[in-house]
Amino acid sequence: MFFDRPESGEVSILVHISIESESEREDPTEFEELALSAGAMPVAYITGTRSKPVPNYFVGTGKLDEIAAAVQAHKAELVLFNHSLSPSQERNLEQYLKCRVLDRTGLILDIFAQRARSHEGKLQVELAQLRHMSTRLKRGWTHLDRQKGGIGMRGAGETQLELDQRIIAQRIKAINKSLTRVRSQREQGRKSRQRAEISTLSLVGYTNAGKSSLFNALTDAGTYAADKLFATLDSTLRRIELPNYGPALVADTVGFISHLPHGLVEAFRATLEETASANLLLHVIDAANPAHPDFIKEVEKVLDEIDASDVPQLQIFNKIDLIPECEPHLQRDAEGKPVRVWLSAKTGAGVDLLLQAIAELLAGSLAATTLVLEPRHTRLRSQLYAKGFVEDEAIDEQGFYHVQVRLPRLDLERILQNSGTAVHTARQAEINTPQWDSETTAKSA
Repeated sequence: MFFDRPESGEVSILVHISIESESEREDPTEFEELALSAGAMPVAYITGTRSKPVPNYFVGTGKLDEIAAAVQAHKAELVLFNHSLSPSQERNLEQYLKCRVLDRTGLILDIFAQRARSHEGKLQVELAQLRHMSTRLKRGWTHLDRQKGGIGMRGAGETQLELDQRIIAQRIKAINKSLTRVRSQREQGRKSRQRAEISTLSLVGYTNAGKSSLFNALTDAGTYAADKLFATLDSTLRRIELPNYGPALVADTVGFISHLPHGLVEAFRATLEETASANLLLHVIDAANPAHPDFIKEVEKVLDEIDASDVPQLQIFNKIDLIPECEPHLQRDAEGKPVRVWLSAKTGAGVDLLLQAIAELLAGSLAATTLVLEPRHTRLRSQLYAKGFVEDEAIDEQGFYHVQVRLPRLDLERILQNSGTAVHTARQAEINTPQWDSETTAKSA
């Protein structure tokens, strides 16, 4: 962007070197998926093993010549490394190979730049790109030296490198200012939802686990969903109705990936704050992928980094349509609380179980009871209907409403308290009780 490089193209050479000294190694299969998601056309995949990286080229001279030969043979214009390269290593490789070189971070940034659609998403991607680029400016403009002496030759007194660094710093400052306003707007939205007492659910998970497909199955939102990495970057909120609970908001968020660059996490913090402030995390997992246990660990790492590890979580094992003889089912812990739902967002099988599990977790313990309301308690009655808590109703000879409700205990207590009524014989049935076994009379205090 800021210094001369060969024109990039789609014909690419992929390079994956297993470094024995690294405790956590990159996945070569995932790397190929990343390249394809970015629009690259891999023509060769070069692999190897080293005890540790070489300081100047990352790879040894033999492997370097092998890569150069592949570039010449296929007339490749781009070499992708499944590793984080230092700025000097990237420059040295470009000079030797005579083509553009991108490391794993640069590749992910490119995918993010392609996928961003909203103004906020574009700002966040640009911020991450500028932070990444600021470390790669040195010697990019070596042909431009300091100002020269003589009449008409005096310039700004800065090298082009210094000018670029100043321009980038100013742009980063402007983006951060804009994102601060975005955070403020999001915070106001969260406070409004809290005042309206609307619960928020946040879909999280490894990239390409099926979050957007599940989001569409829950909300009929028509959000873009595709079988590729990072199909979704922009956070989307939609309202859903939960059985025996009422309305809730669902947020579709950016997917995570192993060794997600820290700069990206920082850049997308405004969006990820929706996750940290949610009432319940819906952790979507690709059940058909054998590597899903590792993906779960990576997601937990990112959740910990954004201070969302303490938010209650429900695991959703998606794509069971790809698993032979796997039926939708709901798993509970020893206390009977839902912990895992097996479903297919593509076919819709098991979505009803998910809605049931979400309602149970958000509600805590549900109460089934009959409220006897005086005719003047129309506001309380309308509140119960608005929340979807009323299951049946009858009116006696005195004009009293006998309202059968099923709702969270805390909501029942709060609604009655706010309406200025007192509760008598407040024995309430558990959610599993089939009949209405209590009658609660609401009268003015």
